[in-house]
Amino acid sequence: MAADWEKLAGEWADDAVGVIAEIDCTTEGKPLCDANEVKGFPTLKYGDPSDLQDYKGGRTYEPLAKFAKDNLVPVCSIKNLALCDDEKKAEIDKFMKMDAAELDGLIAGGEDMIKSAEKTFDDGLAELQATYEKLSADKAAGR
Repeated sequence: MAADWEKLAGEWADDAVGVIAEIDCTTEGKPLCDANEVKGFPTLKYGDPSDLQDYKGGRTYEPLAKFAKDNLVPVCSIKNLALCDDEKKAEIDKFMKMDAAELDGLIAGGEDMIKSAEKTFDDGLAELQATYEKLSADKAAGR
């Protein structure tokens, strides 16, 4: 599948509609993969970056290329405001009016939320692990 994927990605490399990309979910791409519920590899997703959908078609070049041609179409974005509804246009306009410091603050706030959620998860996982180990020890001891 890798060769077919790379061929397709090359064909879409300069396309204004979208991008066909590869993310390594084991390194710096892990938060993105976690946010998009990637559980196995390879997982193929498509669509609006804020609402990615699972691709369930064939994994050779021909079905991938046909799917891309039929489904990867322009969507609402800064470059395609005419495709946006009024609510999305207002949201984009709000962000476009912000200066870099305001945007950096929003990003930092989002990163803090992610760190907090990861800490909550890690703490909960540690509690579960401790419970599991205690129950396993109790079972082994016949309690």
